[in-house]
Amino acid sequence: MDNIDKLSKRELERSLKPSGSYLDSLADFADLLGTIRQAEDAAKELLDETAPKPVAGDSAAHGREQTGSIGRGNGSADDETKDGKGAAGDGSPESSDLQAIDAAEPEPTIEELLEKLDTLIGLKNIKQNVRSLINYVKIRKLREENKLPNPPLSLHMVFMGNPGTGKTTVARILAELYKVIGVLSKGQLIEVDRSGLVAGFVGQTAIKTSDAVKSALGGILFIDEAYSLAPDVGSGNDFGRESIETLLKLMEDHRDDFIVIVAGYSGPMERFITSNPGLESRFNRYFMFEDYESEELYEIFSVMCEKSEYVLDEDAAGYAREHFRLLYEMRDSNFGNARHVRNFFENIVSVHSDRVSALDDHTRDNLTVVLREDLERAAEM
Repeated sequence: MDNIDKLSKRELERSLKPSGSYLDSLADFADLLGTIRQAEDAAKELLDETAPKPVAGDSAAHGREQTGSIGRGNGSADDETKDGKGAAGDGSPESSDLQAIDAAEPEPTIEELLEKLDTLIGLKNIKQNVRSLINYVKIRKLREENKLPNPPLSLHMVFMGNPGTGKTTVARILAELYKVIGVLSKGQLIEVDRSGLVAGFVGQTAIKTSDAVKSALGGILFIDEAYSLAPDVGSGNDFGRESIETLLKLMEDHRDDFIVIVAGYSGPMERFITSNPGLESRFNRYFMFEDYESEELYEIFSVMCEKSEYVLDEDAAGYAREHFRLLYEMRDSNFGNARHVRNFFENIVSVHSDRVSALDDHTRDNLTVVLREDLERAAEM
């Protein structure tokens, strides 16, 4: 044994160890993996050579040969994924993924989204403005396709009005519309307020604002009560100004696939826009959300009742109409609109539950019919 060099000694020791226990280094392990892969490739080639060839007219075999993309809206998908593995319906993970994608809802059309906008209660001027804006963008894209010049375009918007007037709902529909017509790549709506953009330490606000913008790229960043970013003059060193400066820079950097909508009360929003020249130059589209009229408030209330299967008796319906008429006539600058309707409805449900729970007979009528006394007690709340 003394005359055996180190290499021969190592080989001899391997031959004396049980199978599987001689991997002394990472290099040995890599060699073993290479050998296994070579064996697998050889087996695959052998199977391919011996597999029966598809005959003409055999649709199942033809389906196994096809590769391609998944069709939307027609309930069909190609039988294989792009790498040629996993025929659809064979129980493989690849076919399961295809079936899950195929079952997803198709992307809404522009007609469906505009119809969704039209079903919103009230907002007549907003609906007209949105349609006009969509038409403008569509024609602009057609001019680009025909190599015609277009003036500079800014789609950043200011939504002004009291709470509960549908600003967030309209913004969400706009995001979807812009995706469908190709203005935005993703069409998501990210909602934030001051707390989502401003931090309490020097240097952190820019990071926090950048993160919010990053999550909204390809879609719309909706900033509620945006005027809180620019407090009144003399308020000291406020980090909101840092957020505004960061936001303006990122709006310019990502102007081709990113839109900002700032929202809030009319007066404060006007002061906010004029607080910074950069804001005035980038926000040139203003949408005014008017308060809902009394009949519109009643219609919103009726929809809430219908969705939850509550039925107003005749006396209760008359009381509700009068309640919303007085509410509208006595509204102030902080009128809650649909938010008030929702709160009133939730109070009614609570009062109704208290009344019905005390009854001995819980019939379907008792569980669904709302009485005038329920509305009166809810109004007092």
